[in-house]
Amino acid sequence: MAMWDKLKDQAKNLQQSQGARGGSGQGHASGQGYGAGQGHGPAGQAQHGGHASGSSSGGGSKAQLIGLFKSQLASVKTELKSGAYRDASMAMCALVAAADGRVEPAERQRVEELIVSNEVLQNFPADQLRQRFNQHVDRLTGNFEQGKAEALRDIAKAAKKPAEARAVIQTGMVVAGADGHFEASEQYVIRDACTTLGLSPAEFGI
Repeated sequence: MAMWDKLKDQAKNLQQSQGARGGSGQGHASGQGYGAGQGHGPAGQAQHGGHASGSSSGGGSKAQLIGLFKSQLASVKTELKSGAYRDASMAMCALVAAADGRVEPAERQRVEELIVSNEVLQNFPADQLRQRFNQHVDRLTGNFEQGKAEALRDIAKAAKKPAEARAVIQTGMVVAGADGHFEASEQYVIRDACTTLGLSPAEFGI
């Protein structure tokens, strides 16, 4: 839970900075902003309300944070059209899917669906995304360490542009958190990707 506590604080700061920037692009994010801003009160009350409300509050904050990453990605969607971001984000998604060294067919299909339905990744043809994602998954399941080294090489392509680098990590976080929880192995590979991109894992609460 410590990770989510850190991220909740970060979410509030990010919402404030997004609010300060203003701009018409914040339309749909403002609802989330309201939720994040008000999160302090209900969360405080939930702590007094016993275990049931405490746990539901935790679940809500996870969904809220995944929503925050999605809105951050959407706000820079027009900047995320390069081949470097496409290749790096597919390598990141494959690393998350195969983080524990194996990928069940259902898990592969679930992540593939998340990828092709992702608003920002719709900048690219779905078959390009599927091909790159599956190529990395095949390598990772064949030889994890070798596959991971190749995935990190693709992830490094995004290091030249900070906006793309952050977007790759945020894409990985959205995919990893889509099932409602982060595995330790998923956090580990995302931290490796942060190191490859020269970003601090703490910026993403991991």
